[in-house]
Amino acid sequence: QNMDMPAMRMAFFWGHRVQVLFSNWPGDRDGVGMYVLCVLVAAVLAALVEVLSAASRGLSRRSRGSNALGALLMTGIHAVKMGLSYLVMLAVMSFNGGVFLAVLAGHAAGFLLSREGMIGPAATRDDVPTNGALPPSEPKP
Repeated sequence: QNMDMPAMRMAFFWGHRVQVLFSNWPGDRDGVGMYVLCVLVAAVLAALVEVLSAASRGLSRRSRGSNALGALLMTGIHAVKMGLSYLVMLAVMSFNGGVFLAVLAGHAAGFLLSREGMIGPAATRDDVPTNGALPPSEPKP
């Protein structure tokens, strides 16, 4: 058994002594300041995921045709969004309550900013379905 590997928690806990994403980050020796930075980074990453989702939806609406450059841009945005999503998921898997709440707040803030047009154009009513269904399709001529 390797004694250098920290034990993985299987339930939420509170406290600033946690390992999130990287070895020794935020770390025990750096105190609460590094934990606060860690929580802020998790919140910003979650907000960025929401902003990139809104940007992706906006680009897909604007480029209905087969534009190779638009498709490449949307693919790049999707790849970055998915990478950030997995980092956020791994941060939550630290099972730290503060990180979890920060991620929820980040997702909410990113959704609000992109939905209200504070970042980019405002979303229309049909952009985000309320019941999980697909948005209505455009009528055929």
